[in-house]
Amino acid sequence: MSLNERISKIIEYSGYTPSEFADEIDVQRSSISHVTSGRNKPSLEFIIKIKSRFPEILWDWLVNGEGEMLKSELKEEQNDETEKTKPTSLPDLFTLISEDEILENVDLPKTEENITQSESPISYQSKEEQKILNSQPLENSTKKVITENTDNQTNKIKRIVLFYENGKFESFEP
Repeated sequence: MSLNERISKIIEYSGYTPSEFADEIDVQRSSISHVTSGRNKPSLEFIIKIKSRFPEILWDWLVNGEGEMLKSELKEEQNDETEKTKPTSLPDLFTLISEDEILENVDLPKTEENITQSESPISYQSKEEQKILNSQPLENSTKKVITENTDNQTNKIKRIVLFYENGKFESFEP
């Protein structure tokens, strides 16, 4: 069956007259008559317009004339074939291992949060640890001054610069 004949069959399937079909897919009426008569071959744009208006038509049938015209016909054939030779369904990835087996194989501290959690086995901090981590220190920790004595000290300090957290700094020159 030629492409022109398949397009004529689609017009028949749609239930429209050729001029209504042209209006429906937004092409000139004369192009429908030229394509169906075999005078012109349809452009890719023409075929895409048919396919976008009638998504149930299969591309392979429309372009190459292979297979069935409609998706629903294809599904019916596949359902008939699969009922005859229906394989037993294989388990998917998530049904292969139970949640209990996962928790047994993971070394986590047995807390109430870990046992009830089902997404992933990640250990969580207790509420007390979170409070300690979220609190800010009240006083600055004492800074240790490290002094190093060397026997042959030839380098002398030229400048000491202190940088503060607020962005300020001080410079000292001995």
